Amino acid sequence: MSRFANEAAYDLWAESYPPLPHNPLMHAEQSAVLSLLPEVIGRRVLDLACGSGRYGLWLQPRGASLIVGTDLSSGMLARAPLAHRVRADMGRLPFSAASFDVIVSGLAVGHAPSLSAWMAEAARVLAPGGHLVYSDFHPAAARAGMTRSFTDAAGERHELLHAVYDLDAHLAAAGQAGLVLEASREVCVGRELCEPFTGSEAFYSRWAGLAVVLALRLMKP
Repeated sequence: MSRFANEAAYDLWAESYPPLPHNPLMHAEQSAVLSLLPEVIGRRVLDLACGSGRYGLWLQPRGASLIVGTDLSSGMLARAPLAHRVRADMGRLPFSAASFDVIVSGLAVGHAPSLSAWMAEAARVLAPGGHLVYSDFHPAAARAGMTRSFTDAAGERHELLHAVYDLDAHLAAAGQAGLVLEASREVCVGRELCEPFTGSEAFYSRWAGLAVVLALRLMKP
């Protein structure tokens, strides 16, 4: 198994990464995030670290006035079926202040070297009254020994680099950025994550009750 820079990893993964949740964990994560998403009709939405564009794709028929996907991986961005795509580091966004009313970000914040800097940049481009809805790999899962990895087209397994941020760290970064927590969700094995898959009996037995995803909705007053 190899470990290398996430941009290179996602470029490699892009060739087999669909613009849809492609496994039970992704299904459960997306369900948690969408349960927190506010109404988007007439609003400007940023799909931050959009990957192959699964959230932007879900949003397209739901009345947003603008949907922009941004990602550092050119490979992933090329696969995103979005009209507006911008290659950018999520910690240095090329947008003016208050450019968006809603920001959605799926399982990307753990790739940020500084949670506070990531949160501050998201808050900067978010308009007053806007919402940041995002998910992260749960710290409990990381501490239990779960890793974020994928298998490429040649069958080689690669592990993604991922920082572990506790809920307190998320809340502290949000407070520093002037954002307020409105709601949160956890995805736990055997509860929200319960879809059968090959080998799922052993997986659910081993990890029963473990929180694997944390999702938050923050508001900019």
